[in-house]
Amino acid sequence: MKLFWSYFRSHISGMIAFFLCCAIFLLVFTLCDLRIEAVLYGSVLSAVVCLTLFGAGFFRYYRKCMSLRQVQKEILITTQHLPAPRDMQEQIYQELLEELYRNQQKLSQKWQMQYSEMMEYYTAWTHQMKTPIAAMQLHLQAEDTPENHMLLEDLQRIEQYVEMVLCYLRLDSDSTDYLFVQCDLDSIVRQAVRRFSSQFIHRKIRLEYAPLHCQVLTDEKWLLFVLEQVLSNALKYTPSGGTISIFLENPKILCIRDTGIGIAAEDLPRIFEKGFTGCNGRTNKKASGIGLYLCRRICKNLNHTITAESQAEQGTTIRIGMFRETRGIE
Repeated sequence: MKLFWSYFRSHISGMIAFFLCCAIFLLVFTLCDLRIEAVLYGSVLSAVVCLTLFGAGFFRYYRKCMSLRQVQKEILITTQHLPAPRDMQEQIYQELLEELYRNQQKLSQKWQMQYSEMMEYYTAWTHQMKTPIAAMQLHLQAEDTPENHMLLEDLQRIEQYVEMVLCYLRLDSDSTDYLFVQCDLDSIVRQAVRRFSSQFIHRKIRLEYAPLHCQVLTDEKWLLFVLEQVLSNALKYTPSGGTISIFLENPKILCIRDTGIGIAAEDLPRIFEKGFTGCNGRTNKKASGIGLYLCRRICKNLNHTITAESQAEQGTTIRIGMFRETRGIE
């Protein structure tokens, strides 16, 4: 119906012209004292012809619109299926469209090449950075001193930031390395906890964790990255003597709760936004505003959910829901 009214409006000027011509003939025949029936008879015959042409034109218009709808789905891939132009105007429009398509393809290829080169550079840079980081960790572990423990924690944060760079770039890549399998959630949690074990010990933060006995459909590497980011934030904002709890809520909702400084109520709805640091980040100068944003993006790709519940000075709870079946990457 929408197409019909669109076609009708585009031909309304022709219909008005037809009725004006009929009115002129009627006026002339009346002034000349001729039989009006001839005008009416001619008008009826003309109307029948016009309606037939109108219907045939609408049929062609409908088929062309459907063809263009199909082309609309393929326009980013090819312009070969454009309908044949009916006049010079349509031909010029199609030539403009094909020129824009060629330019878009050139820009896309240029961007892909630049992105590929950037990915290769940062991948090489990440692996090169890991070598001196590992060497410094070995040197610092040689002596068990409070200064070395502090330096090891800072070095661990540097290593985490290096991994965040590569993760940030890979999220927008056309090709990903997601591998969805049934994973033991306890195994992933233990890997994350093991990485921060020294911080738990030296900062005297108590860990409350009991085996979860849960299997989830996920990608182990990317889920591990999310858990490490959440644990890193929990440790960052939990003072010495505090507690971090890891437990499971049904159905398959992993909870990480801390007794840290919490999040202000006005900041809570925005903590997963890119670059948002909130009051805590502006006060302590420790937040980058990227960690939780990456967590949300990764959880979306894994078809998991991530939410936060917090009150200022009463701690924060992060919930990662893994109860939905994975349908694919967005």
